[in-house]
Amino acid sequence: MHLDWAQALGFLAAVLTTFSFVPQVVYCWKTRDTRSISLGMYACFCLGVLLWLVYGLLVEQWPVVFANAITLALASSILYLKLNQR
Repeated sequence: MHLDWAQALGFLAAVLTTFSFVPQVVYCWKTRDTRSISLGMYACFCLGVLLWLVYGLLVEQWPVVFANAITLALASSILYLKLNQR
């Protein structure tokens, strides 16, 4: 698969920003503590990421699709914990 420099840069940016969520997800799942996380922020963020994912699919920008699909899964898992917090 041939990638141009701009697309490679996009994939690198996608990897770095997407996987920055991993420590937060691991912490939340281990501790089940989401008290300090804003429900409104994560709900809006997940919706925005979903829209970016759809946009990426529509314009066939694979770094955008890649980043937002994974980010949506990670952020949604935190949102799920927040919604089910006791």
